[in-house]
Amino acid sequence: MSDAASDDADYSLPDDLPAVRDALISWYEADHRQFPWRETDDPYEILVSEVMSQQTQLGRVVEAWEAFLDRWPTPQLLADADRADVVGFWTDHSLGYNNRAKYLHEAAEQVVEEYDGEFPESPEELQNLMGVGPYTANAVASFAFNNGDAVVDTNVKRVLHRAFDVPDDDALFEEAASEAMPEGQSRVWNNAIMELGGVACEQSPKCDSAGCPWREWCHAYETGDFTAPDVPTQPSFEGSRRQFRGKVVSILKEYDELPLSKLGPRVRVDYAPGGEYGREWLEGLLSDLADDGLVDVEERDGDTRARLRQ
Repeated sequence: MSDAASDDADYSLPDDLPAVRDALISWYEADHRQFPWRETDDPYEILVSEVMSQQTQLGRVVEAWEAFLDRWPTPQLLADADRADVVGFWTDHSLGYNNRAKYLHEAAEQVVEEYDGEFPESPEELQNLMGVGPYTANAVASFAFNNGDAVVDTNVKRVLHRAFDVPDDDALFEEAASEAMPEGQSRVWNNAIMELGGVACEQSPKCDSAGCPWREWCHAYETGDFTAPDVPTQPSFEGSRRQFRGKVVSILKEYDELPLSKLGPRVRVDYAPGGEYGREWLEGLLSDLADDGLVDVEERDGDTRARLRQ
């Protein structure tokens, strides 16, 4: 085993790390799932795919990604777009939290206004863009510029935990992932290790049928213990506040503005002003959307009215 990991770490990577790396990259390059964002190194296109892919099945993302880029193919065109249209697109394609659309629009404005239309290339600089956290910044740096660090997502954690017995600890996962990645190959490596977790080392592993390239080094394959790190359960979208926030946005996109008395029944058929899903509940949704910069709510003519923020 390698001594490159810290002395107090409860794991170590294989001694023949170059062979481990070569095996994974060869496996990935021989055959992998085809996603259109894997065929580009355009940072804008990759950023859109990364933001859309957050908690959304990749199969559904493909259609939305292509439609989004067909409508707004450059950061300039997205920056020039009406934010309500961008948020409406997000809602129409069921892409989850609408504030991601808002942040993506704001990030495009930053690229145009602060970076003269050219994306920053390092993970640190990319985090200056609105809504771009460490994971997304690193993914864009890796896949667009081959300039990233080792990506650590749920799939990567599961692979490292099983293959090399890395404890369920975020700091150790970061350390092991960084040690495993060959220098200067973040683009292919991060794609490859996420692919491994996505098609071979799933919750129910497919070691042999998927031809896992790490079977000869894998602790789980040797012991038969395929325990994986705990993964937080994603709350159901159906009936959630997130779903109804999306409905509010869709409705307000159709109308210039609406009083709450007319908005409520369009959001829920069982809306009753004094009921469980009534005015207080609706005001809570609107407050969330206002905090996200998506709607404006004002008192006028003795009524509370809501509209999408322009």
